[in-house]
Amino acid sequence: MKRRAPTHPGPLSKPAQQRAAPVRSVTDRLADVAEFIRLRVLRILEHEELSVGEIAQIVQLPQSTVSRHLKILADGQWLARRTAGTATLYRLVLDDLSSEARVLWLAIRDQLPAGGDLAEDSRRLTAVLAQRDADPQSFFGRVVGEWDRIRADWFGDRFTPTALLSLIPADWTIADLGCGTGNAAELLAPVARKVIAVDQSEPMLAAAKKRLAGHTNVTFHQGSLERLPLPDASVDACVSILVLHHVPEPAAAIKEMHRILRSTASGPASGGVALIVDMLDHDRAEYRQTMAHKHLGFPARSIQKLCKDAGFASVSVRPLPSEPDAKGPGLFVATARLDPN
Repeated sequence: MKRRAPTHPGPLSKPAQQRAAPVRSVTDRLADVAEFIRLRVLRILEHEELSVGEIAQIVQLPQSTVSRHLKILADGQWLARRTAGTATLYRLVLDDLSSEARVLWLAIRDQLPAGGDLAEDSRRLTAVLAQRDADPQSFFGRVVGEWDRIRADWFGDRFTPTALLSLIPADWTIADLGCGTGNAAELLAPVARKVIAVDQSEPMLAAAKKRLAGHTNVTFHQGSLERLPLPDASVDACVSILVLHHVPEPAAAIKEMHRILRSTASGPASGGVALIVDMLDHDRAEYRQTMAHKHLGFPARSIQKLCKDAGFASVSVRPLPSEPDAKGPGLFVATARLDPN
C-alpha cells in the first residue's frame, strides 16, 4: 500500500487567506465607524502607530473605553496591530484595507471637520510624540528620562518656571487683569516691586486677597477690563490669563491694556509689554452656557489685529504646546509691546 506523504499546514496562500477572512457587508462597516470617537481614533492612527495609553491621552477617554473601541475596529479589519514588549500598538494602514473599506474611509475622512476635537487631537498627538524618547536604547536617551524623573522627585516640577520669573526686572509694577483667585499674582509678587490685581468679581477678589495675604506689595481693585480702574501709563507690564474670552468687548480691553502701560527706556527691560494667554478658536458652544464664555476662543490673526489696532508697535502670537492630559481647547500666548520711542 502506497503511503501518502504527510501534509503540513504552512503559510496560507493569498486566496486561502482571503477565504479565511469573514466577508463583511457595507452595513457592518458602517456600524464599525458609526461613532465619532472611532473616526477620531482612525484618523490619528492613520498618522501614527500608537499604544492604547497614548490613544487614551489624545482622545481624553479612559483606557478601558479606548480598548473597547479598538477591539471593534480591529475585529472589523480596520487596524493592524503588533506587540512591542508589553504594549500593543495599533495603526491604520491604508494599503492593507480591503478595497471597500478603503473607499469608505477615504470618503469619510475627506468630510471630517477641520477644527474642534480633531484639531485638539492633532495638538495632543504632537505632544504625545514629543514625550517619546528619541532613542530609548541610547545612553543619553535613558539618562535624560531618568534625570527628569529624579529632578521632579527631589525638587518638584514647578521650580524651573518659578525661577525663570526672576528674569522680570525687580523694579517693575505689573497688573494682573482678571486676577481670579490670584494664581498669577502669587507667582509675580515675589519678583516684582508691585502687583496690582484687578477683577470685576467681588468673590474672586476676596479669594485672591486671602491667598495673597502674606504679600505686602499686592493691591486689589474691582473693575472690568474694558474700563480699568488704573491711571494712564501706570504699570510696566500687564498680564491677562484665560480672561479675554469672558470679556464682551475684547478690543476695548486690549485698548485699556495699551492705555495703562508705560515704556520708560529702550532695550529689553523697557517695560510696556502686555501678555495675553487664552484659548484658540474652538467649537465647544456649550461653554457659553456652562461657563459663561462670551467667545469661543480667538484665531491668532484676530488677536494680532486687535493688538495692532489698539496701538501696540509689535505683536507676537504663538500656540502653546498642548499637555496630553489637558481636557480644554488649545491655548495661545500673545506678547504685545509699546513703541519704546
